[in-house]
Amino acid sequence: MKRIYRRELWQRIGKANEDFGLIGAGDHIAIGLSGGKDSTALLYIMTEWQKFCPVSFKITAITLDMGWGGDLTPLKNYCAATGVLYHVEQTNIGPIVFETRQESNPCSLCARLRRGTLHNIAKSLGCNKVALGHHLDDALETLLLCMSFESRFKTFKPKTYLDRADITLIRPMIYVEEKTIIKLVKRLSLPVIHNPCPANGLTKRQEMKDIISCWEKISPSVRDNLLGALKNSNLWPR
Repeated sequence: MKRIYRRELWQRIGKANEDFGLIGAGDHIAIGLSGGKDSTALLYIMTEWQKFCPVSFKITAITLDMGWGGDLTPLKNYCAATGVLYHVEQTNIGPIVFETRQESNPCSLCARLRRGTLHNIAKSLGCNKVALGHHLDDALETLLLCMSFESRFKTFKPKTYLDRADITLIRPMIYVEEKTIIKLVKRLSLPVIHNPCPANGLTKRQEMKDIISCWEKISPSVRDNLLGALKNSNLWPR
């Protein structure tokens, strides 16, 4: 991995932590490890961050088995090799959403069920924060979705306290572009497992991703410009 590439990655991770106070001394952070490229990149970043972060914190990786089966061995082996505590929670969320309920908008219900389960498991394991693998492109795609279909200038926040669950969500990769994550996973051969979700790649979010890619051909800095718009608004208070 080229030094300049690594420097930019860690500068963005550090800047997000500085801007939003994502990690504090003594935190026990649950990492939602789905096995996709984003969550495995987050796990790598968090384990590396432990080595030079000015404060000490703990990590536990949590995978929700969605009920479709699949081999989690690559994730288990990676966690073992890096010394990360790893918990697998068996669920039937997948079959409930797509077979029993046959939802017309399955992604919304699936996300709610996954979030609730992840938060409960994190609390039961003594975690006070949950780290999610959302990156800059995710935030911008959500922004466009809300603008296009809800008439709202809105996206998720880098840090959110959930009072009902008494847990804080953090997104350490919020300033990192998806293409950087793809490079990271490829160059380090991080474990990625197949996503069996029937809706994978067939969502409105994918359409927003395609729109941003088209915009990039006109304005190569479109992602940073949209990020600037977010930071200049009241959506992401520091």
